[in-house]
Amino acid sequence: MPKGSKVSKCRVVIDTNIFISGLNFKGTPREILNLAWKEKIENYISLFILQEIEKILAKDFNWARIRIKKVLKKIKEKSKIIYPKTRISIIKEKKDDNRILECAIAAETQYLISRDKRHILPLKQYKETKILSPADFLKILTLRKK
Repeated sequence: MPKGSKVSKCRVVIDTNIFISGLNFKGTPREILNLAWKEKIENYISLFILQEIEKILAKDFNWARIRIKKVLKKIKEKSKIIYPKTRISIIKEKKDDNRILECAIAAETQYLISRDKRHILPLKQYKETKILSPADFLKILTLRKK
């Protein structure tokens, strides 16, 4: 790589399931969140994703309100909020998953990182956005650095 040239940061949307796993457990989802916290990747998020994170942390993981508020603040600080204008309805079985795609398309991201093997990952790509598991995304990121 020529001196002074810089590899641009990957533009991504991190699916709600990655946030939930990364905030509660170790593993590749945590690695993805650490990349976002360190601003090694450029994450885009919608109000829908933020609300979904809040709801799941409270309901399914019994997080205290103050803890949820702190983590949402951090997510907002380390992400760019997108307000999708175009509605997508290609996923019929779970309509909420279309909101994740809408965010990725509105932000013109390169990647959507998800663990949803039933609805999102099988798409492999939607428009210009590649849809990858956390492990596959980390492999691509490693290759880009070489």
